[in-house]
Amino acid sequence: MIHFTKLHGNGNDFILIDEFRKEIIPENKKSAFAVKYCDRRFGIGADGVLYLEVSDKANIGMKIFNADGTEAEMCGNGIRCLVKYALDKGYIKEAARVETLAGVLSITSRVADGTWITVNMGMPEFAREKLPAKGTGEFIQVRMHGYEVSAVNTGVPHAVIFVDSLDDTLLDDALKIRRDHVFPKGTNVNFARVDSKNEITVRTYERGVEGETLSCGTGSVACVAVARRLGKTGDRVRVNTKGGELVITIKDDAAFMEGQVERVFEGTI
Repeated sequence: MIHFTKLHGNGNDFILIDEFRKEIIPENKKSAFAVKYCDRRFGIGADGVLYLEVSDKANIGMKIFNADGTEAEMCGNGIRCLVKYALDKGYIKEAARVETLAGVLSITSRVADGTWITVNMGMPEFAREKLPAKGTGEFIQVRMHGYEVSAVNTGVPHAVIFVDSLDDTLLDDALKIRRDHVFPKGTNVNFARVDSKNEITVRTYERGVEGETLSCGTGSVACVAVARRLGKTGDRVRVNTKGGELVITIKDDAAFMEGQVERVFEGTI
């Protein structure tokens, strides 16, 4: 029997497997496990599987496999779910460090019940190696597939597009951008509407899930980073997603993501 915990951050939901004491799912089966059990009709149902591991570099380690079996470098909502679980289990204190494929990230919990988690996401990276018709440089407002697209890496690659209306037809175009050759590893695609200098609304098509998720933490950071670079917002921005609210603060040396996490249920398979 395998014990699991289901958690979500703003509706971005995950199956968590606790491997802090010992390996539960062999490394060569982690991908297949995610494909099988993320299925919402024949499995538990989730956007991805989190594996909580020991780390030589930090207090805990995280691996994440998407619903399609691909391994992601990092996930903003996922890391908050992992931290919530680790706090509840007593593996970490309110301030800790988490090792991911995107590096070691610092986290804090600022609510007594541990449901509001803040993650230091590091500084978003704008530099790109190749640009269509521009050579090298920053990928900011490049015209492609009928949109002005900006690209930024917040642990994973993101494309950001600012629009006036967030209607459902946008998602039809997301796949073209997600698989464009200019992104050799593919990209997540975010459509953002600026509501004010301190508030935006975002819809995200996630690579690996291959569809829209209710929230994307790294995508929210990406949208605020680009909006701030273009002078559309300030340094602290509330991001509205279908699943709830995130607060993104960008300082000189780092971006901080704050949001709530909930444990949904536990079970065995």
